[in-house]
Amino acid sequence: QAQLVESGGGLVQPGGSLRLSCAASRIMFSLYRMGWYRQAPGKARELVAHITTGGSTYYADSTKGRFSISRDNAKNTVYLQMNSLGPEDTAVYYCNAYRTSTTTQYWGPGTQVTVSS
Repeated sequence: QAQLVESGGGLVQPGGSLRLSCAASRIMFSLYRMGWYRQAPGKARELVAHITTGGSTYYADSTKGRFSISRDNAKNTVYLQMNSLGPEDTAVYYCNAYRTSTTTQYWGPGTQVTVSS
């Protein structure tokens, strides 16, 4: 069974930075589009960013210019560098692995990010 494990969440002050990591196991990582989603209390889960197997990236308008997604296929890990964080970024952040050829996808359990002074 595939497993995704997020790390790097926590409490940060407004304007601060965090780097999330998601380590994948038991999947052919390089064949999956990797993404980060988030869900704030009372809101629907939303896409934050994703990175394709070829390294192309996509960002939600709310994170463009502040967040950066990257992947290391040798380490089966995807990263999300988050800068200039604001209270609106407070949410549980989830890692997602999606294989377009089979529509197979997996989710991590999530990591809490709280932006507060």
